[in-house]
Amino acid sequence: MTWLVAALLGVVQGLTEFLPISSSAHLILGRALFGWDADALGLAFDVACHVGTLLAVVAYFWDDLRAMAAAGLRPRAEGRPATLLRLVVVGTVPAVVVGLLFGDFIESRLRTPGVTVITLFVGALGLLLVERLRNRGRDESTLSMADAVALGVAQASALVPGVSRSGATITIGMLLGLRRESAARFSFLLGVPAIAAAAAREGLSLVQIGLDGPTATLFGVGLATSAVVGYLTIKYFLRYLGHHRLDVFAWYRIALAIVVLVWVAR
Repeated sequence: MTWLVAALLGVVQGLTEFLPISSSAHLILGRALFGWDADALGLAFDVACHVGTLLAVVAYFWDDLRAMAAAGLRPRAEGRPATLLRLVVVGTVPAVVVGLLFGDFIESRLRTPGVTVITLFVGALGLLLVERLRNRGRDESTLSMADAVALGVAQASALVPGVSRSGATITIGMLLGLRRESAARFSFLLGVPAIAAAAAREGLSLVQIGLDGPTATLFGVGLATSAVVGYLTIKYFLRYLGHHRLDVFAWYRIALAIVVLVWVAR
């Protein structure tokens, strides 16, 4: 892998982590296209991308996260930060349970281009369906604990490549009556523990392997590009959702699924 490929894949990660089009599907396809395996170099790049997108979401939602952390230090705290903190904690549990019970199976059996064809199609249909429903006017702070569990299950489903964490949680959020931008905001906040856990898990393995000079350079390139692109993606995607439907992302998923299907079948 060259630094240019690392930068391109960092851009892909920064875009697809937050857009409802699946980062895992794009990285699987990117690896297949560029012909490199998840060896030490691949592991280092995975960590870099996750750290970069984590920095992006923390930077953008810094005020919210700081207020939530402060609320967490006061057990009886009330108000919006405390409510969001409780919702995020509850919503994180399903992904933890699914990851512990089925993580190895998902990694070994489901991280294939063929699986992404199905999940890209299904996710697209979900986006198209939810845009044709009405009664969406809720804010993320109005969610109940049951709503948080439902959103957590949606996030857990994104452990399967091609589902898209943001796509699944935004779809379920809108089904629960959230506005598009409110569903996206909560999706990004809910994703902070998940992204941090992914980076930490891969980072532990990376510490054992170590980084040489060239690998460290690629690590830095991937981290920087995914962080900058991720921050800009969050900023402009939230603005976009205020006035636009999600149909364009659904049709993109369908087009990508067709491309993958043709590639797998050749």
